[in-house]
Amino acid sequence: GRGVATGQPGSLNLSQMSKPEKIQGVRGMNDVLPEDEPLWTRLEDAVAAVMGSYGYQRIRTPILESTRLFIRGIGEVTDIVEKEMYSFTDSLNGEAMSMRPENTAGVVRAVIEHNLLYDGPKRLWYAGPMFRHERPQKGRYRQFHQIGAEALGLGGPDADAEVILMCQRLWDDLELAGVKLQINSLGASDERARHRDALIAHFEQHRESLDADAQ
Repeated sequence: GRGVATGQPGSLNLSQMSKPEKIQGVRGMNDVLPEDEPLWTRLEDAVAAVMGSYGYQRIRTPILESTRLFIRGIGEVTDIVEKEMYSFTDSLNGEAMSMRPENTAGVVRAVIEHNLLYDGPKRLWYAGPMFRHERPQKGRYRQFHQIGAEALGLGGPDADAEVILMCQRLWDDLELAGVKLQINSLGASDERARHRDALIAHFEQHRESLDADAQ
């Protein structure tokens, strides 16, 4: 301006102007500041090198997907789908959309949509932000970053063993101290069936002590 506000008619009274609102980032969605960026780059470079050495190719899928994808892929009666997804209705076409809470469903959707298995199995990996609407706390954020590997079209336990070995190779390359590989198995299919029956029988005996969600 060329003058000072006086409060007279037709002029601007600075005392009546409110301070501009300070806008902060969304709680649970954190900035990566320049001082931390070298650590992220180190991790991403190490992941890309390990994945590439095992023949895994990177795939990038959209952050937004149809809500139906996660209902079918994760399960309608799960905490993720029932309570934690960032979902909304697209005002342009009325479609139910969600910000991805994980990326396996999106990768499988892309593989099917683009017929990527036409020439045989695929080893794919991804890295990027995921979103869950839960109460932020230490180590749990509404926007978090996840790395994953998907071996599609491969049968047998060797693909699982390969992914486990990749993880161990990665933390060795990153020189992470105190990380130890521990393998837990649910057993063969008949053993899992017996365990399921025993588990159901146990909780049926204590049904009255379970809340509605647990039941």
